[in-house]
Amino acid sequence: MVTQRNDWSGLSWLGPPIDARALFGPELEALIGLLRGLGPAEWARTAVPGWTVHDVTAHVLGDCAARLGRREPGPFAPGETLEAFIHRANQEWVERQRDMDPAALVDALEDAGTELAGRFAHADLDAPSLGVSWAGADPAPLWLDCAREFTEYWTHRQQIRHAVGLDTDPGPRALSVVLDTFMRALPHTLRGVGAPRGTRVEVTVTGPAGGVWTVTALTGATGGWSLGEGSQGQPPATAVQLDAETAWRLCTRGIEPATALARARLRGDHRLAEAVCRIVSIVY
Repeated sequence: MVTQRNDWSGLSWLGPPIDARALFGPELEALIGLLRGLGPAEWARTAVPGWTVHDVTAHVLGDCAARLGRREPGPFAPGETLEAFIHRANQEWVERQRDMDPAALVDALEDAGTELAGRFAHADLDAPSLGVSWAGADPAPLWLDCAREFTEYWTHRQQIRHAVGLDTDPGPRALSVVLDTFMRALPHTLRGVGAPRGTRVEVTVTGPAGGVWTVTALTGATGGWSLGEGSQGQPPATAVQLDAETAWRLCTRGIEPATALARARLRGDHRLAEAVCRIVSIVY
């Protein structure tokens, strides 16, 4: 994994910590309620390319099982990248669960998810944890790892909702944490983009769950960027405004950067705006 300024004592460029621990229980409850209300045909609908609703549900169960130490994905294949390894392991897990009865799948997910939510509830947010590749932090502080995990479950629930004809859950409490977590990818996204030291790029997501994130160039040329340091008060060189639906779909590659760029309201340096719209906040 390529990281930016990766020493454990200097991760302020990730921005202020996020505490997603209390959201796992309500998120699990919402997901289980959704799944228990599905009819037989809805389980077979496509949720993401190549995966049905059943497959995505099995994938979420696999994530929980891995976190609880109940799933061992095996070794890397020769020459395999981290991204390829993760995608292969996930695909193999999903395929093994395809004959699982939906009711049994939901019961297993409820049990595992409840245990995982309990573990996160008492976790030390400052402890070092699993790396977050799309943020360029390895190891990452547990607050970021935990928040990343929450965005995974929330995103998969939206994919299932869309598959069965429902819109994105508009609840602002969860979505605001999802968006705040996704925006922690901005310094890593801009890591190879040169700009004079102190250059500020402002990203605004509109709506009740939205917010404003400002990332600042630290060392010029091809140096680092920070969400937690920089020249406060200077006008941004670039401002990008997105609606919440566009923002979260862009970060999860539900839409492509060109689509997001066309929908965005932009001001200032178009080159930096294009770079912002290459953000991705999943293993992709």
